[in-house]
Parts: sequence; structure tokens; C-alpha cells
Amino acid sequence: MKFLHTADWHLGKIVNYVHMTDDQRYMLERFIDIVKEKEPDCIIIAGDLYDRSIPPKEAVELLNDTLTTLVNDLQIPVLAISGNHDSPDRLQFGSEMFRRQGLFLDSKLKKDREPVTLYDDHGPVHFHLIPYLEPAEAAKVFDDDSIKSHNQAAEKIINDIEHRFDSEERHVWIGHSFLAGGMESESEERLSMIGGSPYVDASLFTNFAYTALGHLHQPQRVTREYIRYSGSLLKYSFSEASHNKSVTLVHMDEDGTCEIEKIPLHPLRDFKVIEGYFEDLLSGEAVSNQEDYLHVRLLDDGQLLDPMGKLRQVYPNILHLERKRSMSNPEMDDLEHVKKRQTLSHSELFASFYEDIKGDPLPEKRKDMIEQAVHALKKKEREQ
Repeated sequence: MKFLHTADWHLGKIVNYVHMTDDQRYMLERFIDIVKEKEPDCIIIAGDLYDRSIPPKEAVELLNDTLTTLVNDLQIPVLAISGNHDSPDRLQFGSEMFRRQGLFLDSKLKKDREPVTLYDDHGPVHFHLIPYLEPAEAAKVFDDDSIKSHNQAAEKIINDIEHRFDSEERHVWIGHSFLAGGMESESEERLSMIGGSPYVDASLFTNFAYTALGHLHQPQRVTREYIRYSGSLLKYSFSEASHNKSVTLVHMDEDGTCEIEKIPLHPLRDFKVIEGYFEDLLSGEAVSNQEDYLHVRLLDDGQLLDPMGKLRQVYPNILHLERKRSMSNPEMDDLEHVKKRQTLSHSELFASFYEDIKGDPLPEKRKDMIEQAVHALKKKEREQ
């Protein structure tokens, strides 16, 4: 069995007020070229097809065009799940009808669900499509109020799989979650922490022949070669500037052993962080492609007249411009404090605001109230 693993397309993404649709279309065209070259038996998309629950029209059209090419024109089965950015209800529409065409898209957990089973010369391979879900959703499906964390939800689902299906056959988990030990970046939305940690223990997946994950944007393995994040389709923040984006080609033999090949993705415009003196940067030699998306750090100490306007005449896609931080500069210290706050979760940000205003830490009882309010708002948004 040979399959391609990808995830985190985030169609409709806007970065620093720039719509990424053209870049995503270019990359998906390259992805289709890879599919034609490698001729996989199926394609896995492990969540976050869209960047938000109500995607723009252009994003919907791009996904439709891509899936139509893969499923109808190339006749390759596509196995996809919803991620924490997707609307389960919207993605669920028409899913039963699409299955007959070879598009298997699961966005809601069902108690008695069946895997998608494909066959090669050695027999069946069972693909378990597990969409992103909050612990409360798993507790409701299994009628088990003890499920309070993402780890407990995953453990319950895996126990159900092991109980109902033949463990001697080959099984693949397709999920969208945050495994403990995985490397994150700034562009991933933090998962709910109501009732406990958002992390899932990687050891739960050791009995699967392959675990295809979405959510973390950097391609990586977690504890074992066959437990992997494919990474995002593109770089979506400057925290990902050092990432090497790829899709994962998996060759699985008759006993479930997997040979992993990472196929690099080369974007239309890259994300890069550059620094230098203003006059030197004006030469245009700071990057090989002047159309790249840039975060520019200036080393100059003196006053500059319209540096952004002048630099954009050379590098039109500068998204952020700053002076390089000086340890003795209090204004830069304040900027660093602001950046630190930008990495906080919604609940942590409110707690920080509360402490600034009241002078005392947020009481535990009120922390629970804020967590529940944030959870309710996120749930409402996902259901829209």
C-alpha cells in the first residue's frame, strides 16, 4: 500500500492582511503534480482543510477544484477529516454521497463508526478517520462522563478500535491533535484545556501501523518514525521560516512496516526573516527572490525617512519591519512583552489582563468560569 499524507491546508488563510489563496492554489497544483508522479493508492488529509469555520468563496472553490481533480479525474481515493479550524457541520454536508465517488470525509465522531478499508496484494488496510473533537463530544458519544481531556478521549477511541477490530490486520489512525513532545509554532491555534491538558500521549498509537496527524505545522515524527505530522501546506507565520515543508509518502508492506519519504514543497513565495542596514538592503541582494514574504530587521541606529515605502519598492511583500532589539532599549523590551502576550491562550490573556487591572491573580473559581466561556464561544463558532 502506498499513500500520501498531507494536512493543514488552511485554505482562505490571511497572513498580515495578505490573502494566501494564490500561493495555496500554486502549491496545490504542485501537489497534484506529485500525485500524478507517485501514483499513490490513496491520499490522506489530516484536518484543517479551511482556516476558519466560514471560509471565503475563493477557498471553497479551490478545495472543490482540487478534490474534483484528485477524485474524479485521477480516481484516487481521498481520506480527509475536519480539524479544529473547520466547521464539522459544513464539511459533513453531502459526505455520504461523496463516499460513493471516493471522497471519504469525516467531521463528526460516531460510536459505531467503521473504518475506510482499502486493499492491496496483501489484504486489507483499515483507515480510522478521527476528526478533531473536544473531550465533551467524546464523552457524549460514548456516554462516559469520565472523559475530561483530549488524551482520555483518544484513549477511549483507541480502546474501542482494539475491541471491535482484528489487531492482526493493518490499521492506520488519521487524526488531528497535539501529541506531547511535538514542536509547535505561532500559527497553530491552541487547543482547549478545559478539564486538563490539551496534549495526547504518543504511546497510545504504538499499535497502529501508521499514524497520520494534523495540527502541528512542522513536518516531524513523534517518538517513532511511523507516528508523524506531515506539516502544513505552506508557511503561515515567520515562526515557520526555518521549516522545510513537505508531504509524506508512505510505503507499507504486508506486515505493516512503513518506509517514509518526505517530498519537499517549494512555494511560489517563501517566508524569510532578513536583517541588515537600510542602504545595504536597498541593493536588492538580501534574498534570491524579491517577491518573498519578508520580516525585515533594520540594524540602523539613526532616524530613517519612510523606510517601509522605500524598501517595498525593492521587496514588495514586506509584511513586517522593525529595528533590531537592543537589550538596553526599554521600548524594545515593551515590544518583547507584547509579543510574549501574543503567544498566550485566550484564558491566559484574560488572566494577565485581570492581574494588571486588579493587582491580584485571577481566582481559580473565576479561571474555570473563563475557561467555560471560551470553550462555549469556540464551540459556537465551530457550529456556525
